[in-house]
Amino acid sequence: MTQPVMLPLWAFILIVLFAAVTFASHFLFPSVRWFFRRRAERLIAQLNTKLERPIEPFKLARRYDMIQRLLYDPSITQAIVDHAREHDVPENVAFEKAQSYAREIVPSFSATAYFTFGMRIAKWLSRMLYRVRLGYFDRDALQSLDKDATVIFVMNHRSNMDYVLVTYLISRASALSYAVGEWARVWPLSGIIRAMGAYFIRRRSRTGLYRKVLARYVQLATNGGVTQAMFPEGGLSLNGAVGNPKLGLLNYIIDSYEAGGRDVIFVPVALNYDQVLEDRFLIKAGKGGNRRFRPPAWTVFSSVGIYFWRRLTGQFKGFGTASVAFGKPLYLSTFPANSDLTGEVGQELMARIRAVVPVLAAPLVARAIAVDGARTRSAIEESVGAMLLELKEKRMPLPKRDVIAIVEETLNRFKLRNLVVSDGGDVRIVGDGGDVLDYYANSIGHHFRAK
Repeated sequence: MTQPVMLPLWAFILIVLFAAVTFASHFLFPSVRWFFRRRAERLIAQLNTKLERPIEPFKLARRYDMIQRLLYDPSITQAIVDHAREHDVPENVAFEKAQSYAREIVPSFSATAYFTFGMRIAKWLSRMLYRVRLGYFDRDALQSLDKDATVIFVMNHRSNMDYVLVTYLISRASALSYAVGEWARVWPLSGIIRAMGAYFIRRRSRTGLYRKVLARYVQLATNGGVTQAMFPEGGLSLNGAVGNPKLGLLNYIIDSYEAGGRDVIFVPVALNYDQVLEDRFLIKAGKGGNRRFRPPAWTVFSSVGIYFWRRLTGQFKGFGTASVAFGKPLYLSTFPANSDLTGEVGQELMARIRAVVPVLAAPLVARAIAVDGARTRSAIEESVGAMLLELKEKRMPLPKRDVIAIVEETLNRFKLRNLVVSDGGDVRIVGDGGDVLDYYANSIGHHFRAK
């Protein structure tokens, strides 16, 4: 037992490595996990005393546990059996398919990531790019929401900045769980988005098993009281206007609702911008009849570089105003059950979103030029003034500046983007300016009487 043993160096190194891994897995890693878990629990306890809507236990469950709960749900088990029978595959193969869907959908929420760097990045980015303003906002109605109900913020979708802007504005109230599309399933973005509590959706999936796994996750989250955010239009607006609802996610939520149980409150949220970062890509996609508008990587990097250079040299001070408005909350319990409840709720939500879409300087001037046909500075000022008077009668929140300042700043912005040129008092549309001006005019067109 005490005799020395001769070993090759490679064997000795392997033994040491295996010993180190065993020690770490049995002693070190559990201690480290325990340390960070205790720290996270203390952070969550502190946060819940400050948040208007505390983080629900469902959102804090371990991702592995949530995936297992989802897979062994009776409705998913039946969907796996049906999928195996329909596609003539073994049930274990169908189970593995459902497991891959669950792993893709279920987030891994981190309160530390959300409320430390996530919230701060959202605030910094929002303020760096825009002047952030609140539009219509009924504080009493929002603060009086049932604390035991599930709150779902339902928004129009103008830009990928929507996620950032709303996260920044709502972060003091609660942690949002977003439904995000396939664009976010790229590494390392996917891990960051999962840590922020978002769940992924395949927009083009047609398999019944996938839809069942997604539906059940959304229903479990809703029944668990998770505060969520969704875009019922199903994608970014390609023409600037608020579109019609796609009822998939909404239908999942309504199907699981039981009268007398936990109520579901939908809060309409409307967003508008003086400049949407992706506007030209969206317009091009709309004219091309498809939704493939991902810009080339070089275009993104060069645009970011130009922006920071102009910012550093004082040539550019931001993209104008970004505004968020909150409409009248809609309680699901107030709707009588009927065969088309989802459609009725969807249309009512979109109507409430349209009613509070913020009115900003760029859409006003764009409408004066593109719709009213104003082609001189004085005519544009007259048109904008008339629109402001009409909107004032409806008690809409309006820009604080006077008409002359609104037109001056916005025309300078349009000229910088090569949308218009001005010669003396005359204004002329150039290049793709007509399409871009229509895009911004459409965002507020529903506020006015038809011409």
